[in-house]
Amino acid sequence: MLRAAVIGASGYAGAELVRILTGHSRVSLSVVTSRQYAGVAYDSIYPALSGVVGLNCDDNDPATVCDNSDVVFLALPHKVSMGMVPALLDAGKRVVDLSADFRFKSRDAYEAHYQPHSCAHLMERSVYGLCERYGSQVVSADLIGNPGCYPTSVLLPLLPLIEEKLVDPATIIADCKSGVSGAGRGASQTTHFCHVNESFKAYKVGGHRHTPEIEEQLSRCAGVPVKITFVPHLVPMTRGMESTVYATLSPGVDDGRIRQCLESAYRGTPFIRLMPRGRFPDTLHVRGTNFCDIGWVVDPGSGRLILMSVIDNLVKGAAGQAVQNMNLMFGFDETTGLDGVAYPL
Repeated sequence: MLRAAVIGASGYAGAELVRILTGHSRVSLSVVTSRQYAGVAYDSIYPALSGVVGLNCDDNDPATVCDNSDVVFLALPHKVSMGMVPALLDAGKRVVDLSADFRFKSRDAYEAHYQPHSCAHLMERSVYGLCERYGSQVVSADLIGNPGCYPTSVLLPLLPLIEEKLVDPATIIADCKSGVSGAGRGASQTTHFCHVNESFKAYKVGGHRHTPEIEEQLSRCAGVPVKITFVPHLVPMTRGMESTVYATLSPGVDDGRIRQCLESAYRGTPFIRLMPRGRFPDTLHVRGTNFCDIGWVVDPGSGRLILMSVIDNLVKGAAGQAVQNMNLMFGFDETTGLDGVAYPL
């Protein structure tokens, strides 16, 4: 059995990793850490896992982690992971980092939105863990920068179309909505029940730090610099993410060509589901799963393409995608531990 450690297991993404890994047939969960809850039984933090996880939380001690793991998941805040990764790699561990610290190739883009990078030499070594796009590179990687939730939901429907030059990359608008768990477990006035319940609002408009991550990937695909308009919103649900992406079609491109492109790009990929014509994705249908459902329509009035995608922000947008990366890294079937289905209601 592969021994897995989850560093930062008390946060929402960390807890989702623990949940998924406990049901993984090829993995033994060996270490869970939390500085806040060091020494505390994990199932007292998340009672839903009582009788399933019998571990106590360790402190984030690299030596303990290295002695008891083969693969390490870092579910730490941005800017913290980079302090642990060099020691883990030096010890021969394979690492999947859920923070933004190793998602970028451009040091300038990272530092403009986060902080100075203490081990920028590893940014080129890391592989951006969008499995449907970079799976062949993930297989041999020892460091994965797990994509952000918004980037995952925007890039999956867009990248094949950009690659085939079916849309004008200068016209992209991404209008996205996320459940409150995307803000993390830390309490804040913004995510207080009384401020979220029966409320719907945009936030960090024009300055969200997922914008440069999306733009870097679109630019790599297009071969030219791409800038987008990205507007995130907070909606009163626990988990789930919907992205509506608008773009101008290239001359001569119609709905049939869009379907042909997406079907070709995602044929044989287990977690991408393309909606039949006239049906559009719903966050309820992917809740708790690693699926990304994609639908689209060409607006007959404007002629613009309207793409829609939904994911569970904690699964395909975080922990599930991280486990999908691990599966590829260690030669497991890509769906191992991720083959659950959503509740119908």
